[in-house]
Amino acid sequence: MNISGNTVFIPGATSGIGLGLALRLRAKGNTVIVGGRRSELLEQIAAEHPGIGTVVIDATDPVSITAARDDLAIRYPGLNTLITTAGIMELEDLRDPASLDVAERTIAINLLGTIRLINAFLPGLLAQPSATVMTVSSGLAYVPLPATPTYNATKAAVHSFTESLRVQLTGSNVQVIELVPPATRTTLMNQQNSEVAMPLEDLLDEVIGLLEADPKAEQILVERVKWQRNAEAEGRYAEVLGALSGRYRS
Repeated sequence: MNISGNTVFIPGATSGIGLGLALRLRAKGNTVIVGGRRSELLEQIAAEHPGIGTVVIDATDPVSITAARDDLAIRYPGLNTLITTAGIMELEDLRDPASLDVAERTIAINLLGTIRLINAFLPGLLAQPSATVMTVSSGLAYVPLPATPTYNATKAAVHSFTESLRVQLTGSNVQVIELVPPATRTTLMNQQNSEVAMPLEDLLDEVIGLLEADPKAEQILVERVKWQRNAEAEGRYAEVLGALSGRYRS
């Protein structure tokens, strides 16, 4: 992925990593559009960051995705980059029947949302001279946080889906990248002040640096996530799972 000169759409970018990437990529000379469900947040972002485009989109609603795609095709015909950051993360007690509601919500946005977004935007990306799809998985795709079982499962599925997508698009004009964040200080799971989470600005610094250093990268792995990403290969899986098992334990 070239770090500048793109037209980038980031659904789920009204806060956290998504918004941070939007601002960093705009500063690098890209046209950036953020998407989200809440129009008031989008209006605030547009007011605070002149030049950032916005579109209302609900990644759980196929009709909303189609409408946003058609709108952006008119307003931004050069759109050549999709970064799928929309997602939720909630605690689940699998002994509680109500946990099924959490599971279904999580799958709807984290996994089905990612798949639907790629399905909707891929034909337009394939029509561009050069394009990129960036998915967002997690270190928890490799070693789970037992307190959030469905979140972990969706991120493992996003990783697997991304691998298959990359192979199917071999020889095309579309590059497929997987961003694999560690726990990060955002409002996701109220981690904005967590001592075990990576400061957001540090994450963004490293992500942009990695993209600049290797435009052909298939995975973006900051140093902090390698503790999880490489745990099984390095024989540390049980150790890492044990450490994660102590977090959010009631």
